[in-house]
Formats: sequence, C-alpha cells, structure tokens
Amino acid sequence: MPWQSQGGGGGPWGSGGGGGQNPWGRGGGGGGIQPPDLEDLIRKGQDRFRRMMPGGAASPRAIMLIVLAAAIVWLASGFYRVQPDELGVPLIFGRWTGAYAQPGLNYNLPAPVGSVERPKVTRLNRVEVGFRTGVVQGRGEAKRDITQESLMLTGDENIIDIQFVVFWQIKDAKLFLFNIRNPDNAVKSAAEAAMREIVGRSNFEFARTQGRGRIQEDAKKLIQLVLDMYGSGMIVTQVEIQKVDPPAKVIDAFRDVQAARADKERAVNDAQGYFNEQTQRAEGESEKILRGAEGFKEARIAEATGAAQRFLSIFSQYKEAKDITMRRMYLETMEELLGSMDKVIIEQGGGSSGVVPYLPLQDLTKRKAPPAQGGTQ
Repeated sequence: MPWQSQGGGGGPWGSGGGGGQNPWGRGGGGGGIQPPDLEDLIRKGQDRFRRMMPGGAASPRAIMLIVLAAAIVWLASGFYRVQPDELGVPLIFGRWTGAYAQPGLNYNLPAPVGSVERPKVTRLNRVEVGFRTGVVQGRGEAKRDITQESLMLTGDENIIDIQFVVFWQIKDAKLFLFNIRNPDNAVKSAAEAAMREIVGRSNFEFARTQGRGRIQEDAKKLIQLVLDMYGSGMIVTQVEIQKVDPPAKVIDAFRDVQAARADKERAVNDAQGYFNEQTQRAEGESEKILRGAEGFKEARIAEATGAAQRFLSIFSQYKEAKDITMRRMYLETMEELLGSMDKVIIEQGGGSSGVVPYLPLQDLTKRKAPPAQGGTQ
C-alpha cells in the first residue's frame, strides 16, 4: 500500500507491529469500536447541570426553579377534551364545581386536587331482562335464556315467560354520577320489579295477545317512577317486549289447548253465520208478507172508498131524479148481465110472423144424464 513504510509499519495513523492504531484510539489485536461509558455520560450531564444553576444545584434559587417548573407541568396537565357524545363534570376534591364542561377542550385543576367525569349523555343504553345476547366465536350472535328473570305469575294464577328490553339515557349527569353506582343493575332491578307487578294484575290471555302494547307503556311509566324515586338521573325511552309465551315445559299442552279453542271459535262462528243467514231470510219473508198485507189493505181501503164514493154519487143523483136514475141503473145492470150471453131478440108484431120458437133438443142431448140412483128403471 502507498502508506506503508519500508519497515513494514502500520497504517497512516501510526506504525506498529501486528496491531496498529485506529482513528478512534489505540486498539489491540481485535481493532473493534468501543461503546460509550454510561456512567461517564451521566457524570458529565450532572456537571453541566451544576454549571447552569447559579450557586449550585442545592441553592434556594435552583430549588425554586425546579419547583416552579414542576408546578407549570402539573398545571398544564389539567387540560382535557370532552367528546361530542359526552358531558364533562369537573370535580374539586370529589365535589362538583357547579358547571358542566361542553364538548371540546376544557380545563380543570389536575389530580389529586381535581378530576373530571365524562358520562356519555347521548348514548342509548340497552338492558336485557330474561335473556342475554352475546357474540360467540364461530357462531355469530347467540342468545341465552334466563328463566329466573323471565318467569312471572299472572293475575289468573298462570305462569308466563316474558323477555323484554329496556332502553335508557342519562338525563341528569350530576344525579347519575353521585346517586347510582351500577346503572345497568339498577335499571334491570327496577324493570323486573315493575314488569312483575304489571303482569300480576293482568290475565294470561290479555298479556299474551292484545295487552302487549299496554303492558309496555305501563312498564315504562312504572320503571321511570322507581328510578326518579332514587334520584338516578336516568330516563327510560322505551320498553320493548321480545317474547310472551307459556313456560317451555307446558308449551305443547298449551298449543293443544289453543288448537281446541280455535276449533271452538270456528264452530261458534259457523253457527253464528247460519243463525244470521236464517234470521235474515225469515226477516225478509216476514217483511215481504207484511208489505203484501199492507198493499192488500191499501187496495181494499181504496176499493171500498171508491165504491162508497160511487154510491154517494149515485145516491145524490137519485135524490135529484129518481125515475131517470132508476131507469139508468136498470139499463146498466141489464147491459152488464146480458152483454156476455147468446141471445135472440124477437120483436112482437107483424114483422115477427113465421118465427116459431123451438126447444134446442140437440143441446140437451149433449148434456150427460145424471147417474141413476138405485139401479136402472
């Protein structure tokens, strides 16, 4: 190499036998990089800090600067952020300061003097009574029944299985934080007690069929009343019944009873339909007879009234001219009687000579002779 000496020396930083000298110090045969000395660095940092502190690290001024820096860092840790769905409740020595912190960046004295509670006031919470749902790995969402909570006694001494869900929100953050330790358990206990009381006043069929909506509303009001009595600061938004059935052990017998009841209802409806049909038909016929009788009555009355009017009219004419009226009545009567008869008129006098009356024997022979009584003569 160009930098090697004729005597077989080392590199450009010096000569040597087998080892030589590297640019970072004297090295032995290995020639590796030496790590820094940690204790030496700490000692140098302490010396530099003492030189920065006037009068030394133990002087009153240095101590004051250290305390001031620590106080600034402690006060700066009091900044906190409230999320949009939260409401900040700042506390001083565990007591509410009287003001709420709105969403955004806020400040309160840091611990251990102050603290901040941030309940989620806009979140809709869900409490399940009579069952629990959860996610099972490999099977998705699974449901587990809790009969200790769902089995209830109705007013007619029947057992019913009711599963329902209660939805609630935070209405007053102060009451919610200071009066309730476990809100879900409080809501579940109040909901179960309220539902048992309402179901205990209802019949089985009413609770299972048309009474579900009313039971939900009554339960919502009663749960809210219980929570308000304890100053919970929560509001119940909805009670939703998931299932209303008989107990699982008697479900088959219950279905048989329901089928028999449905058959009974169908038979009653058929009989009622037949009764209505026959009744309406009879009513129609009776109405027809009544209408016919009314029409016959009106016709007879009109006919009698017309006859009476005609008689009165003739009688008035008779009183005025008896002979003429009697003659006219006689002619009208004879016209009515003789109008439909076969007759031959023979005038008496000279023009009627040569006409001989005779008996129509042929007509008499056509008539059947009456049967003889008691044999032939």
